[in-house]
Amino acid sequence: MNKKPSVVMIGLGYIGLPTAALIAESKIYVHGVDINPKVVDTINQGKIHIIEPELDIAVASAVKAGYLKAATTPVESDVYLIVVPTPFKAKNEPDISFVEEATRGIIPLLKKDDLYIIESTSPIGTAEKMAQLIHNERPELKGKLNIAYCPERVLPGNVMYELVHNDRVIGGVDEKSTEKAVGFYEKFIKGDLHRTNARTAEMCKLVENSSRDVQIAFANELSLICDKADINVWELIKLANKHPRVNILQPGCGVGGHCIAVDPYFIVSEYPLESKIIGKAREINNYKSFWCAEKVQNVKLEFQLKKGYKPSIALMGLAFKPNIDDLRESPAKYIVQKVLQNANNEEYFIVEPNIEEHKVFKITEYKEAIEKADIIVFLVGHKEFKTLEISSDKVVLDFCGISN
Repeated sequence: MNKKPSVVMIGLGYIGLPTAALIAESKIYVHGVDINPKVVDTINQGKIHIIEPELDIAVASAVKAGYLKAATTPVESDVYLIVVPTPFKAKNEPDISFVEEATRGIIPLLKKDDLYIIESTSPIGTAEKMAQLIHNERPELKGKLNIAYCPERVLPGNVMYELVHNDRVIGGVDEKSTEKAVGFYEKFIKGDLHRTNARTAEMCKLVENSSRDVQIAFANELSLICDKADINVWELIKLANKHPRVNILQPGCGVGGHCIAVDPYFIVSEYPLESKIIGKAREINNYKSFWCAEKVQNVKLEFQLKKGYKPSIALMGLAFKPNIDDLRESPAKYIVQKVLQNANNEEYFIVEPNIEEHKVFKITEYKEAIEKADIIVFLVGHKEFKTLEISSDKVVLDFCGISN
């Protein structure tokens, strides 16, 4: 890249890399930054390190045309996007140290009229904290920078489309910053851009995913009740949803991913007395994973008592949702780990059709697992599983509605 980049993208993961490729498609020069040299080398070869439909084509094209380049350090630019992880410390308290570190790395590069945007999921007030951090080290820039927060709203497996077409909420620390950020996103976003302030934008991201978590918790709680009441929860929900004003979601083996399973804690940690429903939903969805693992254990013991020998067990799926390779916060992965902790010389087949190998688990091809296993446990509703024919002598535990 011979020209000075217009955008520096700090963080080239599941959101940062697709966003960088999208911006580059608009013939805007992007300098991507990642602390992992292997990620940087992969991208500079025009390849990708994650699975996401159409992303490989977009990255290859952007790199070849010279509009996207990756490095381990930032450079001077006009726009800086912070898209780094925000993990947890003890007791599910958000850790914004990666955001702080990324911000500190660009402070010496900042100049008047630059645009600084955080896209990382963050606690309320993070944009204001980063503004204060910048102004403490560069007081001459106070009132001269544009600082905003704009959360992503994408679905893994459909990121490239949703980045373009989904509405975005954009909140600046002041009105000037909001307008500057809106002007930037207008260059490559076709969805509506909704103006607000930084604190409201931060809360909006957290509320969206907390709302979904609460709704899933209701479905998961129903599944626990129906199991005791000997009622088919899938049929029950289908019938209840015939009501014109009822829309119950589908239960699963828990809730995963780096959004719905995580974002509610950003609210609960700051407002524990006020967030009773949000906190309880997290407990229910976490418990559902534990319950599923216990269910597998009980069925395994029942099989052994009835048949007189130890069963072989297929654990179908590791990803946090269907048809992706993302295992972050995956309840299926937790269940597999929990089941294996209670293993007693049974044979296990771990299946995940979206990854070729795993550092901990030996991955088995799904048709082979179905053929060899006595007990089949569906944890994730991957498309490959929905076409399987399973003989009647198999014991099936369906935690994701494969057969419904």
